[in-house]
Amino acid sequence: MAFGCWVGVFVLLSVWPSVRCSDLPRGAIETACRDRYLLVTTQLSFAGNKPRFEAVDADGVHPITKQYGSECGYMFSILPLRGHAELRASYFSCHTDNQDDEVFTFSFNLITIDANGVEATYSVTATCSLPLPWSPREVSCEENYMEVSMRSDVSCLSGTTDAWTAALAKAHSSATSTWQVMFQQEGQQLIPMSFSEARELGYVFHLTRGDWCSAHPTHHVVEVVHPILLSRQRWVVMMVDWIVACSTNEGMYDGAGLVWQTPTLLSPLVSGLSGLESSKISMGVDGQLLDEPITAERGYSLDISDTTVQISIPFNAAGGYRKSFVMDNMYHEFYVVHLYYEQIFLDDCGVETRLRLHRPMNTPLLIQHLSIINQTVLEDRVFTVYLGNLYYDVDLVAVTLNGHNFTILDATKSGRVITMVPRPNSNLHAYILRLPFEDAAVHKLVKRNIYGLLQFVILPQEEPYYYLASVVAQFNDVFPPVFKGVCNERSIRFQMDHKPFDYLWEVGVGPYILNSNLAAKRGYIMQNDSKSLTLEVPLFSVGYTYKDIHLKQFYGSFEIHSRLPKTLEVKSSLAKACLFQTTEVIVCSTEGVVTVVTDVTLAIPGAEPNGTFLLDSTCRPQETDGTRVLFSFGLHSCGTRVDHQHVTYENEINVAHKSQSVNAPFSFRIIVRCVYPLSDLYKLFAYWRFEADSPGVGTILTRVPVKTLPPTTLTTTRRPLTSTTTSNTGLSPGRQMPGINPRAKYVKVFSWQMNQPKGTT
Repeated sequence: MAFGCWVGVFVLLSVWPSVRCSDLPRGAIETACRDRYLLVTTQLSFAGNKPRFEAVDADGVHPITKQYGSECGYMFSILPLRGHAELRASYFSCHTDNQDDEVFTFSFNLITIDANGVEATYSVTATCSLPLPWSPREVSCEENYMEVSMRSDVSCLSGTTDAWTAALAKAHSSATSTWQVMFQQEGQQLIPMSFSEARELGYVFHLTRGDWCSAHPTHHVVEVVHPILLSRQRWVVMMVDWIVACSTNEGMYDGAGLVWQTPTLLSPLVSGLSGLESSKISMGVDGQLLDEPITAERGYSLDISDTTVQISIPFNAAGGYRKSFVMDNMYHEFYVVHLYYEQIFLDDCGVETRLRLHRPMNTPLLIQHLSIINQTVLEDRVFTVYLGNLYYDVDLVAVTLNGHNFTILDATKSGRVITMVPRPNSNLHAYILRLPFEDAAVHKLVKRNIYGLLQFVILPQEEPYYYLASVVAQFNDVFPPVFKGVCNERSIRFQMDHKPFDYLWEVGVGPYILNSNLAAKRGYIMQNDSKSLTLEVPLFSVGYTYKDIHLKQFYGSFEIHSRLPKTLEVKSSLAKACLFQTTEVIVCSTEGVVTVVTDVTLAIPGAEPNGTFLLDSTCRPQETDGTRVLFSFGLHSCGTRVDHQHVTYENEINVAHKSQSVNAPFSFRIIVRCVYPLSDLYKLFAYWRFEADSPGVGTILTRVPVKTLPPTTLTTTRRPLTSTTTSNTGLSPGRQMPGINPRAKYVKVFSWQMNQPKGTT
């Protein structure tokens, strides 16, 4: 940092910075005395985005521009990642008050600009005592300049070189009483020049009060600068061989972290000496050296070989700084480390040279992807998703899950928990999203799924960033519910024992979900508790199908199934068929066949079942017994009549009977009617074919004669009916008569029948 002579013992003094300010807010500016410079920081939140400094001395104020800072020992930078501006001022900077090269007093003006463009000026002073004695030779490599100092009382000689001999001859012939400088460059002639001439080339020399001289050669791409200072004092020519060397390696990113290298021996630091050795190497960040335990904890590595020193700092290690930003909706980051390096050399005479180096290093722009970790425990029935790792300047503000949008505040109100989780000992944080499986935003398939669009903002500019993620809760060895069916005398009873994952499916009857509303509407008896689901379905309820109908018995079957809620794909089913005793039945099938069993003696006591026939008298019953008949016929046969308006098919069971009193024949007729929805019929009239998607609704009515002898006037009466909600099987309305068991029951099919005109069923 400087050049001069001294004799005596150096004492390590304490550091006592002091700050004076004019209307300076508390905590807005801080100072710290380091080994060889003063550090001044100010918060950008206070100073604005473009603060600047001025050095103040007895001659006035001196703006610290980029050029002036490199000439006079100042390094000023604005560091948005840390949120502050920083000034490093060398102890031998141009306008510093130097007391015997041990006490240094600084005075600055801080100029701030607010959002309205209004400037404010604050004065800051600080005093530092030398915290560490000067080494015989010191070299400081700053970002924008190099600084060197050397003690002149070193008398050890280890030989001379041809270059030194030539420089000595030139000094004897050219030295004056005023200090001059020659720059030794290979292949070029030595030319003495004044300090002012050297300044025009970018080299600044300052004599201190203690006869120290500090040099600040501007640091461009120069790695080695070799100045020789000379002066003639009467008969004595004083010549000082100065040489400064700094590594210009800016570091590199190797995919895992930042790597910086330098030669183990910078031999030009000691001119003409042999046996130069490196005795100690240390590293740190932000101008402070770190102990080995701390560097090991942070993951730093320092590898030293005979030729090369290599320092590696992992990406995102403590001591560095990350910055997030958005480009084309891609999340980018870069990582910056301000490396501080110190190396001590010893020559053959034991003379120490201390090298200090400041080097900012940064990664290229890196595309980052969020870490999405599915931490869901299936038994908890809650999605638990870890979203990270994010730098401190990224905030999650909104989430879209399977089309459901909500902010973080909305999530808390609706039971969707989103928690920010800081990571210890780092500037990173993450979020944990908790969402119950039963939430409306969850797709309830065999595997539960959430597909999310996450909205972040990058602070402080609040750039939006969106990220897509999908999380699935996969259930292994999970099977659909299992049903058991039991036949009762007039019903079928189903039971399903609940298992942990039954909620993945829904129970259905036909296309409808089985719930309490459906059960009440159709007359089902349902019980559902935490252990099991029980469903009792009375005979002739909606959902039954029938086959093998005979006078004595027939089969009635009912199907219940489980399916996927999203696709309605049936995964398991149970169709239970039971054998029931036949009383009175009418079935209007989808194939256009009417099957009816009725007791003719209920209309005409003493009637003969064998004597019954339909409108076409050739159509006789398939089966009879003492009271009942069984007819089965097509809708386009046996004289069946059709009402095109309502698609109603009607036929009659005629019973021949003679009155005991007048000995005249009476005609008793039982009307059989099937009604189909018009939308269910295809090619009905053109081809005499019948196709229906659902069974029709059947009724049985009785016509009773009023007078004897033709012409006979008849009135139509409907048998007493007991009505219950039943299936689309086409079973006829039943009859409830005193002293007689219930006969066929009334059956409805879905909602279309509700819209039929009165009297059509």
